[in-house]
Amino acid sequence: MTNMKNEIRSNDAKDASLTRVDMKLEIVVIPVSDVDRAKEFYGRLGWRLDADFASGDDFRVIQFTPPGSGCSVIFGKNVNAAAPGSAQGLYLIVSNIRAARDVLLGRGVEISQVFHDAGGVYAGTDEPYLFGRLRVSGPDAEHRSYRSFASFSDPDGNGWLLQEITTRLPGRIDAAQTTFASTADLASALRRAEAAHGQHEKRTGGQRDENWPDWYAEYMAREQSGEELPQ
Repeated sequence: MTNMKNEIRSNDAKDASLTRVDMKLEIVVIPVSDVDRAKEFYGRLGWRLDADFASGDDFRVIQFTPPGSGCSVIFGKNVNAAAPGSAQGLYLIVSNIRAARDVLLGRGVEISQVFHDAGGVYAGTDEPYLFGRLRVSGPDAEHRSYRSFASFSDPDGNGWLLQEITTRLPGRIDAAQTTFASTADLASALRRAEAAHGQHEKRTGGQRDENWPDWYAEYMAREQSGEELPQ
């Protein structure tokens, strides 16, 4: 462990003297056995079909992009040597776990109930996920960011998880930039700001805050970057 810490510190020191080069994750390859069946499934999720290209009988590649995602998935024939169904632990980040689950249910997708972790207990018999192999039914009681999940699989068994994130941990997003991947994410952020602002007005005597747009904006920017929220 000491060597690992030293290596991390060494890398940090080196990085400070280097020009940063952006490296954006673009593609995740999903191994499937039946290309047309997989195409129907991922299309049914409501994902955008970007490409369906074939070259003769020996090659075909299909690309889909989830709503609001900067990263796409591809699958097809002779694009991956991995066994069909072997891709596991594929995370889809959502701002409202229940709403996202309801959308998938409405599209005919078999998906688990919402669950959360057992608070430091990682051993169990459930399917593994970010916090081990013990799933506790229901969303996180405190609705903490990163802590609520739901899982589903494609027809080959490739495993996906929805994970609810509303506030990023400090340092995981540029504090100078506030972006939302979709109108749904923006609407959810506005609702959370509205609820928090209602509490703010109560604390200030119940008077209408004429500067509520500024308060909303500051709250939403700080929430996304993981900074302390305005009171």
